[in-house]
Amino acid sequence: MSDNLLEDRAALLPTRSIDPSPDTITKIVKRLRTMTIKLLPVLVDVATLQEPTSRVITASVVKSYSQAAGDFQEALPYCLLKARQSFMWDANHNPADYGENIGRAIACEVLARRVVHSLDSTRLHDIMSSRFRYRDWDGDASSFSSALELATDQHCTIFLSSSESQLGNLWRGDWVQQNNAHQDIDYIPYKELRKTEGYPKLDPSRLSVPRYQNWFKMAIWLFFLFVYSHAVQEPVERQKDPLHFDVWEFLLYVMGLAYTFEDLNKLYKILRFFTWKAFGFWNVISLITDTLLVTAFALRVAGLNVSNADRQADLKFKSFLVLSCVSPLIWMILYVELITVVDGFKYVGTLQICVSRMLQESSMFVALLSILAIGFAQALYALDAADGLTNHGYIIMNQLIQALLGEANFEAHSNSSVGLILYYLWSITVTVILLNILISLFASAYDDVTDDAEAEFMAFFAEKTVSMIRAPDTYVFPAPFNLLEVLFVAPLEYVCVFIPENYATLSRRVMLITFWPTLFVIALFERYLDTKHNRYIRSFFIAEDDGVDDPAVQDPLTDEAGDLQISRVPFKDLVESFPNTYHVSEYSILAEIRSLQQRVEELLQTKGS
Repeated sequence: MSDNLLEDRAALLPTRSIDPSPDTITKIVKRLRTMTIKLLPVLVDVATLQEPTSRVITASVVKSYSQAAGDFQEALPYCLLKARQSFMWDANHNPADYGENIGRAIACEVLARRVVHSLDSTRLHDIMSSRFRYRDWDGDASSFSSALELATDQHCTIFLSSSESQLGNLWRGDWVQQNNAHQDIDYIPYKELRKTEGYPKLDPSRLSVPRYQNWFKMAIWLFFLFVYSHAVQEPVERQKDPLHFDVWEFLLYVMGLAYTFEDLNKLYKILRFFTWKAFGFWNVISLITDTLLVTAFALRVAGLNVSNADRQADLKFKSFLVLSCVSPLIWMILYVELITVVDGFKYVGTLQICVSRMLQESSMFVALLSILAIGFAQALYALDAADGLTNHGYIIMNQLIQALLGEANFEAHSNSSVGLILYYLWSITVTVILLNILISLFASAYDDVTDDAEAEFMAFFAEKTVSMIRAPDTYVFPAPFNLLEVLFVAPLEYVCVFIPENYATLSRRVMLITFWPTLFVIALFERYLDTKHNRYIRSFFIAEDDGVDDPAVQDPLTDEAGDLQISRVPFKDLVESFPNTYHVSEYSILAEIRSLQQRVEELLQTKGS
């Protein structure tokens, strides 16, 4: 490593200061914004900003930005990402300067990544997870958030795709969260909390580890799918006494209620403690699933409380109609859970990201289609009602949807030339224009993801980890066991309010009794199968360290007899002539020109004397 890089790294070492106030953070963000505007006063190519040897974001520029934070070095990545967010807002609200502001936003993100890369690895978790607040435009202090959470909310693929953002230690549970006295979270190594070594220990807190939590939730979800598959067969298999719940229906609606409580609690935490930007696409899918399950349950209960037999059968029939619509959604959610199990296969994760992005892009198509469908449906309905008689409105909607799917029924409008013309126009609009727009949106989303598949998947994995540790419960009761917490454990918190240790002990014991099979499997895995302890498993999943900085690797000794040597030329001399790839070629040329200029000046001074 060159002397310049060592100097830059030393300048970027974090110095822990007092927690800055929201006003201080706001002033740092404004200072960074001003510096970025001075750095990029004109439009630049965004691709050049992301190059490791960029002519704009050089080592000296990174050093200048690090010095701009003064004694608040630990807040620098957060402030840079906050500046990025403000530039993105400017770009979306000022089309005339869109390109300039996008370039400044990307520059802030690249600078945040370069700064984090230069940090001391022992302070990395603190820097990434320290929460700060800034001053909103209305004068109020914002909610606490960290650099990692801010990057997740903005989907900063450049920042999240860095090795520093891949919080494998948090995913595996090597580092765990601990609440401090300031209602904030500290990250500490789990080995500091482990009291015993050797024999496996059942620790209820391990259920909060994202990796184990994901495995446990996937197993429960598979059981939920099994229950659902039996419940939807109830009308066929049960002919006697069909108006009462059977075991499978009871389990289905109990688990559905548990998942609904869990999703609503998650939604409350997102909106209360964070921002609506953390509310993602799969949160919408979960809420739709919960709504359908609650609706089916309400119709089923309503059917049990009416005396009319025909009305009972009708409500029961509608309940199972709604319940059948849940199936595609719950299988989609299962697919998302499986993705994180096979997170090592980036192409599987890329496929999931492509599907998610395509569904998001289709929202524009659905909005435009809905507006046109309302207009054409109203026109056709008005033509049908012109003679004082009309068919049902849903028939017209069915005809419009059939035309959208390529099965247009032109005979239905053959009695009216105006109606037939309108139906022709609708068919042309949806099949020629709108569908091609949808195809273009899908192609654009696919290209955006696959062109940078590695970065997209690494950002997805970081977002997945953050979503599972964000605003965690002290005692995790995954659904459907959260009903046990709500009904029996949580009410005792008010009884034990004066003695918190009693409530903590009670919660841990309840979790130990409830989840002991799972905790036993986790303990066995960590003791005998984890890559930290099992060399055989580690050889399959972890690459060997080449020891780049090991002197024995750089200057090895030979095992041969005699005067034979490998390191006749020292390693330092071998790499001395290598080009400095941290700088662009222009930088090297200018350095050579300055060196020659200095030598010429020395010669002129010598000649003059």
